[in-house]
Amino acid sequence: MRKFLFVFTLLALVCLQLTAQKKSIKMNGDPSAGFDKYIQQSMALWKTPGLSIAVVKDGKVVFKKAYGVTEVGKPQPFTTSTLSICASTTKAMTAVCMGMLVDEGKIKWTDKVSEIYPAFKLYDNYANAEVTIRDLFSHNAGLGNADWLWVTGTPVDTIINKMRLMKPAYSMRSSFIYQNLMYVVAGEVIHKVSGKTYDDFIRERLFTPIGMTHTYPNYSLSLQEPSHIQPHYLVGDSVVRPIVFEEPKGIDAAGGVWSSADDIGKWLVFILDSTKLNGKALLKPDTYAALFAPTSFSDNDFYPTARLTKPHWTTYGLGWFQEDYQGKMVNFHTGSLDGAVAICGLINDAHFGVYLFSNMDHTEIRHALMYKAMDYWVFNNDKNDWSPDFYNLYKGLHADAKKAESEFEAKRVLGTVPSLAIKAYAGKYSNELYGDAEIVNNRDSLLLKFANNINMHLTHWHYNTFLCQPDPQWWFGKSWMTFTLNDAGEVSAFNMDGMVYTKQKK
Repeated sequence: MRKFLFVFTLLALVCLQLTAQKKSIKMNGDPSAGFDKYIQQSMALWKTPGLSIAVVKDGKVVFKKAYGVTEVGKPQPFTTSTLSICASTTKAMTAVCMGMLVDEGKIKWTDKVSEIYPAFKLYDNYANAEVTIRDLFSHNAGLGNADWLWVTGTPVDTIINKMRLMKPAYSMRSSFIYQNLMYVVAGEVIHKVSGKTYDDFIRERLFTPIGMTHTYPNYSLSLQEPSHIQPHYLVGDSVVRPIVFEEPKGIDAAGGVWSSADDIGKWLVFILDSTKLNGKALLKPDTYAALFAPTSFSDNDFYPTARLTKPHWTTYGLGWFQEDYQGKMVNFHTGSLDGAVAICGLINDAHFGVYLFSNMDHTEIRHALMYKAMDYWVFNNDKNDWSPDFYNLYKGLHADAKKAESEFEAKRVLGTVPSLAIKAYAGKYSNELYGDAEIVNNRDSLLLKFANNINMHLTHWHYNTFLCQPDPQWWFGKSWMTFTLNDAGEVSAFNMDGMVYTKQKK
């Protein structure tokens, strides 16, 4: 018995030692070489055409490098000066711009938006009267997601005018739904209060002082630069295909900025050092603190990666998602537009920041490299292999989505025909919030046309439901549209993804 207990105890101690070693693989020296190798391995796994990344620690850029090409099949390298879109990581920059106006006494975070900017009106009168400047940045004012407005190229003034038609998705400040329109309003408030357009303000008051001389509020203004990314999609499991970049209009304050690793490293140094420039802070301490003060609880499953990183809490500040990671508070934000992504992650207490650009649609290599950089430079260990872990996570999620789609498609009723001749479904349609659409009949083939060159081919599915397949140069995916007939047996409307468009009378 003693011998058994001795052997058992010895084995237990060995197991504990091995477990401890696995959990705490310490790094020796500069982690740059290891990180560089990890990035290259991860790019092959995720089939990412190109990316650039900057890491800042203790006020210095300690790692900055670019990989791959700007477009598959072409030789132009993705460099640290290649411009890519910041997308929603722009939101934190917009919050800093508003903070400057707060410090100048021109506005307060608690000011009512409707009093500062009367053009802003919401469906709910109470919310309309109570929404503050801070609420513009917090995703908790009661609005659902209405991104279709800017996707279809709706002008900014029209977007703001139509926000009054959006019924609340929840009572004000009682929940959290991520959306971009309030940041569009924030950009217009900056214009109203400062007398400068958002684009001029952010260039003159933020980019120029920081020294971000190759950073622009939108794509059009960036065209003077020689090197830009080409966005890409992954078709199926293996084919990486370039797509045409469709510039989103009017959302500069929510996600329009274009920059590069060279410039974005300066932004990281600036935001981590209390917005100091040459020893003098651009924002007052209280205003800087307000940027990172939690304003609302965010959805714990908003980012699927949380299933593996397992944060104990998730909140949202002013342009920053927030969570804990290995006992430290992380402020971070992703940016995503068709064919391109970005991510910015800060551990303020450790004076650490990382920023990544990539030219692949929703390549979650960004999360893997953000956490890996934190492991290397903040926690001094190599215990986590985030890239394959996240890859398998998202592969599983995609498989689940495919399964759900297959189960839906299996319910198709074969052998049915539309109630009317194909040409009867053609015509002009309108939605009070989202505007106009048109269905064109071409030799018994239907094409759904939205503004901003968004077209969808319609194929009969069953009864009065049609499968919608968009132009593959814009986006990949499927939707289904169901037509409604009136009492006279005529087409009166269609419903696509919950958006109901009424057929206009001739």
